[in-house]
Amino acid sequence: LQKIEDNSQNGTSVLSENIKKEDDIEENQEEEEISHEEVLDIFQEGLALITQDPLLCDLPIQVTLEEINSQIALEYGQAMTVKVCRADGEVLPVVVVQNATVLDLKKAIQRYFQLKQEREGGIQCISWRYVWRMYNLTFDGQKLTDDKMKLKDYGIRNRDEVTFIKKLRNK
Repeated sequence: LQKIEDNSQNGTSVLSENIKKEDDIEENQEEEEISHEEVLDIFQEGLALITQDPLLCDLPIQVTLEEINSQIALEYGQAMTVKVCRADGEVLPVVVVQNATVLDLKKAIQRYFQLKQEREGGIQCISWRYVWRMYNLTFDGQKLTDDKMKLKDYGIRNRDEVTFIKKLRNK
């Protein structure tokens, strides 16, 4: 009985010593506080490495995680670039996944314009409800009217051009 009590006391003391050691390790492993400027410097260094990568070099300076993921998916063949032609001749390279629907393309166009406006400081608010009510997207003369239909069902592949066409008014 005495041996059992001694062993339990020894076990308790060993346990408490282990807990103390873990606390000491945690205290030593606490990270030093980093200033905002240091975090920005670290981030800029990482961003510089990304922009030097041959696969990601054509991304803008103020790149978002979404744009990096889209570019990587594009390189692996999981996404495609659809060139959206505006009436003023501007061509917008919009990246969507391979099995994207028309609605996914419309959302990607909206996101493209949102990022472009944030970088260039243009008009802040676009009424996309108005845009989609007044304009159609077309591919080879065929209107992309069904938002649930997949782009590949319309025959749209990588680097194909889709154009904005003003809808005709019904009188």
